[in-house]
Amino acid sequence: MCLLKTSDFNYELPEELIAQDPLEDRSSSRLMVLDKNNGTILHRHFYEIGSFLRKGDCLVINDTKVIPARLIGHREGHSGACEVLLLKRLSATDWECIVRPGRKLRIGAVVVFGREGSDLRGEIKDVLPDGNRIVSFEFEGVFEEVLDRLGKMPLPPYITHELKDKNRYQTVYAKHEGSAAAPTAGLHFTEELLGKIGEMGVDIVRVTLHVGLGTFRPVKEDNILDHHMHTESYQVTEEAAAMINAAKDRGSRIISVGTTSCRTLEAASHGTDRVCAGSGDTDIFIYPGYKFNIVDSLITNFHLPQSTLIMLVAALCGRENILNAYEEAVKNKYRFFSFGDAMFITDI
Repeated sequence: MCLLKTSDFNYELPEELIAQDPLEDRSSSRLMVLDKNNGTILHRHFYEIGSFLRKGDCLVINDTKVIPARLIGHREGHSGACEVLLLKRLSATDWECIVRPGRKLRIGAVVVFGREGSDLRGEIKDVLPDGNRIVSFEFEGVFEEVLDRLGKMPLPPYITHELKDKNRYQTVYAKHEGSAAAPTAGLHFTEELLGKIGEMGVDIVRVTLHVGLGTFRPVKEDNILDHHMHTESYQVTEEAAAMINAAKDRGSRIISVGTTSCRTLEAASHGTDRVCAGSGDTDIFIYPGYKFNIVDSLITNFHLPQSTLIMLVAALCGRENILNAYEEAVKNKYRFFSFGDAMFITDI
């Protein structure tokens, strides 16, 4: 039985270390390299990541693309502002959403967006047990084009600055639209750096997991086993599965870029040491005590205290090692969270 408490994953973080803006050069972020076995720490920059990779390694990236999912409008017949945050597409017109203010957006309420509401209208069709809404939209033309014109990037709540270039909240390899948040570990890669890594003989494999905003929600329960994980949709192609399994067969490392790629691979293993091609939904919860079936190493950012993400990285390298590393990061003034610095958890 798991006796881990949420408070076991807390740490002190000065507010000024929360990165508010992306660096001009993606790959110039700092990189902490953490030995997952003994906790040894090295301090580098992300553009040096290649020196820790080996020929034959399999680098798995999440090629999801963030949609401008934050819509600001007003209730039909009223002047007060309303916010609708798209989480998951259910049909051509219907989405699961977070809405604010929730008390005024009940079943039957209509929210209008754009010029006098002529561009986009959304009607609240249902209220889900967790408070999310099912919203049915009416629009002219192609929904994605309307959204691109009216929507804003759904930045995490701890980022208070306006993002000047919305492409900076996308990885350079983003392809499949559907995320409400970026797989932020991938934000450090440039096309040039990926090219150099490929030339080293490292396989670069794409999977897709559409990131939900549940990734930013803190764990509120005292016992982590009482936490209900959010569900996210993923897809692994036949080609990707074959390349990952071939790397496993030859004894090469599977290196996950981000917790989202990690969750995809572990969910798609179905408890075996093979990745199965296919698509589905996953609510996999990885915390210390979990036995990794696929992932050997992880490139990741620094995560929120008491979050499921810090629990995941602790599962790979040990709770004491990760908390010591975070203490070292604070002492050395690393930048934290989505636009912050990176960590490579591996065997040095």
